Amino acid sequence: MSGAERYNIHSQLEHLQSKYIGTGHADTTKHEWLTNQHRDTFASILGHPDLINFMAICENETKARIRFNLVEKMLQPCGPPPEKPED
Repeated sequence: MSGAERYNIHSQLEHLQSKYIGTGHADTTKHEWLTNQHRDTFASILGHPDLINFMAICENETKARIRFNLVEKMLQPCGPPPEKPED
């Protein structure tokens, strides 16, 4: 791979990382990555009515309650962020 191709790929990756939150970057922590994965999953479930129906039947809840619970979980899907060590 030539230097020009590497630069082009690197600049494209930086562009995607600045444009989309979930793509991560070099300083992304494990907690941030997991949070993005969980939020993407919940958003996908919310966007597919058949999955909402399936979950409502499995949990014996209304579809509105399932939607509400998923939106609530999106706030902090992996719990509060870990404490950052003081330097």
